[in-house]
Amino acid sequence: MPQVCDLPETAEASKPKRRLVAPFGYQLLLDLYDCKRGACDDLTLCYNFLEEIVRVLKVEPQSPPFIFRTDGKRFPDKAGLSGWIPLVESGIQLHTLTPKDFISIDVYSCRQFEIEPLKAFVRSYFAPKKMDEQFLERGLDYNK
Repeated sequence: MPQVCDLPETAEASKPKRRLVAPFGYQLLLDLYDCKRGACDDLTLCYNFLEEIVRVLKVEPQSPPFIFRTDGKRFPDKAGLSGWIPLVESGIQLHTLTPKDFISIDVYSCRQFEIEPLKAFVRSYFAPKKMDEQFLERGLDYNK
């Protein structure tokens, strides 16, 4: 017996609802796989990336980047770098795992930003063979 489904009365009923109030912030999560050799352990490269990404995003840093090296002898599967640059508009984090040539980047801003130029900038620095992305709107009820 065929199954019968009711269709929406209008095409408008099936469209997603448009948000009337802007969210508080926007977060782009990037996972970079098989980055160029040495990038995940290059303190200078990662520091410069955090310094220069503010120009691409057109945001205001609150201080120079902070970047730390994980002790690869004590934590061999976690060897790499962790860095952060605080922004007036929020912050950017970078975490690398040298054993896998893997980098994760979190960009959070209370101001909208262009995603494609940012992704091109990331690719130019780290040359990943694959890059996954997720985009989130944060604080959906903040401005109500």
